[in-house]
Amino acid sequence: MTMVHASERAPRAGRRDAEATKAAIVKAARHLLARHPHGDITLKAVAERAGVSPPLVLKYFGNKDALFSRVMNFEADVETFLDAPLEDLGAHMVRHVLTGQAERGADPILRIVFAPLHGEQGEILRENFRTQVSARLARRLPGGDAGLRAELAVSMLLGLGVMYGIARGPHVRAADIEEVVTRYAPAVQSTLGARDRVDQRLRRGGRPAPAQPD
Repeated sequence: MTMVHASERAPRAGRRDAEATKAAIVKAARHLLARHPHGDITLKAVAERAGVSPPLVLKYFGNKDALFSRVMNFEADVETFLDAPLEDLGAHMVRHVLTGQAERGADPILRIVFAPLHGEQGEILRENFRTQVSARLARRLPGGDAGLRAELAVSMLLGLGVMYGIARGPHVRAADIEEVVTRYAPAVQSTLGARDRVDQRLRRGGRPAPAQPD
């Protein structure tokens, strides 16, 4: 495979404070990790993408393994991704996925879809995703099948992220974010609900309750 070097660069930034510089380095590493195998990415490529010098990457992260350990960790993103009351969580997560991509060019969870590119490092990414995203969401949900409902809801959000950011669906990208939230969030929120509550809503709504035996 072709090594990734200085050609993938972003416009060089001016003076940054330490936190902004570290954030730029992490964003650059995420960008490259979503497009190239882990083993092909050099620190020089990350530095040039971030608009900093390679020694500055080493200053803040020590080495490539430490940097990509940070990139493959979802903890910081999940804090804001799940930061809403349970009754509003579906809308919050849909909005968060869309605004992240539209306004910051970043998605809090979408990098999991690139795990197959990264060999052994991909398994670290998968394990982090399962424990830090799916399992953490499941702990917030009532009912005995919380793990299943969490994984189904996250699957819906990943699908939305893929359509917006990877497939670049023209209709989704042209739509107002709040319109997409209005259409999509109820399905996510329904998936988050305990099964008995969902069944009760369906019986009160457009779908008739199953016929009861005489």
